[in-house]
Amino acid sequence: MPHGERERRLSRRTLLAGAAGALGGAILGGLVPPAAAQVPEGHPPSVPDDPTKVLGAPTRAVGERSPFEQPRRTPTGETVGNSLTPLQDLTGTITPSDLHFERHHAGVPQIDPKRHHLMIHGMVERPMIFSLEDLGRYPSVTRTHFIECSGNGRGAYRSPKPELTPQLVDGLTANTEWTGVPLAALFEAVGAARGAEWFLAEGSDASRMARSIPVDLALEDALVVYAQNGEALRPEQGYPVRLLLPGLEGNVNVKWLRRIKLGPAPFMTRWETSKYTDPLPNDTARQFSFVMDAKSIITSPAYPVVLPGAGWWPIRGLAWSGRGRITRVEVSADSGRSWAPAELVGTVLPKAHTRFQMMWRWDGRETVVMSRAVDETGYAQPTHAHLLTVRGPGTDFHFNDIRGWRIRPDGHVFFDTRGGIT
Repeated sequence: MPHGERERRLSRRTLLAGAAGALGGAILGGLVPPAAAQVPEGHPPSVPDDPTKVLGAPTRAVGERSPFEQPRRTPTGETVGNSLTPLQDLTGTITPSDLHFERHHAGVPQIDPKRHHLMIHGMVERPMIFSLEDLGRYPSVTRTHFIECSGNGRGAYRSPKPELTPQLVDGLTANTEWTGVPLAALFEAVGAARGAEWFLAEGSDASRMARSIPVDLALEDALVVYAQNGEALRPEQGYPVRLLLPGLEGNVNVKWLRRIKLGPAPFMTRWETSKYTDPLPNDTARQFSFVMDAKSIITSPAYPVVLPGAGWWPIRGLAWSGRGRITRVEVSADSGRSWAPAELVGTVLPKAHTRFQMMWRWDGRETVVMSRAVDETGYAQPTHAHLLTVRGPGTDFHFNDIRGWRIRPDGHVFFDTRGGIT
């Protein structure tokens, strides 16, 4: 074949292929929504009757969920407040970064990572200032841990309502794969003094959130974190760098970390007097109650689920403890009269969410299902009555009493305000 003719045929073939691609794109553009976010909430998305007859969507720079899946944090629009993780909508143990709960004291700051620095000073031999690039030069560590706000469960404890979802009961917790630098390595770099038994961690938000933390609670597993779930921290989770203290209450995991100061005693910031101090029934108060106790919650069945009838149903949920690994979760399906061990799903990690499940045969009668967790120290999740006796009705933090879900004969499921037992 002469060279010129072959070139003309190739050019024609290329032109036809390009036209077909353009036509396919035009057809696709008319049938597939350009983004799931454009589907109005509460409306079913428009999809072809037979997906095998229509070209699919093109590649995108950033992936999106199916428009049929719309998990959401709630509430939103809070500058001083929180938004909660939809626990009932998740599977496994890792919380997607965009669904990790939020708790802010002055909104989410906008921070340029190139201008952000972390200063470590106080009782040290060599005060140092670290850029994000400096932190990246240290060997990194990746671990999975939960963070839980110390006020998680307050609404369910103080003003329980049957129409509470798992999200509204305990949505101020999330479980994440974190990557960063061991805090111990940075303390070694600055030459922390022997008498430095506490350190102050301060954030860069407008509230300048600052907490005092004992050094001995941070040396084993604390991280200065710059990534979560394989990507840079989200702004609402502390971008560009935050403190991670596994197992300790959420507020000491200071976001937008800009300063650490070592000293001989607590710094007694306003956050440790006006907040995060817990009144007790004997006219005393708990202070520096850092460790989050063992806890669990059934996420299914739960409000607003309706079981269509008697038969076999899976009971599923999450358990966690700031003291280490969960060793056992027990489930009661008869309002607390008897308990049976649930299966712990997957690898059980220390200070991380653990998924549990148990198959249950419902006989169609009214009952309450509940769970209680036990950790590797032997600590067991208490009943509501026990927690009320020890801590009183005015307690403000660390709500880990047993939660229950009342299942009525018509299959409707509601939060049980007292876990079925006292």
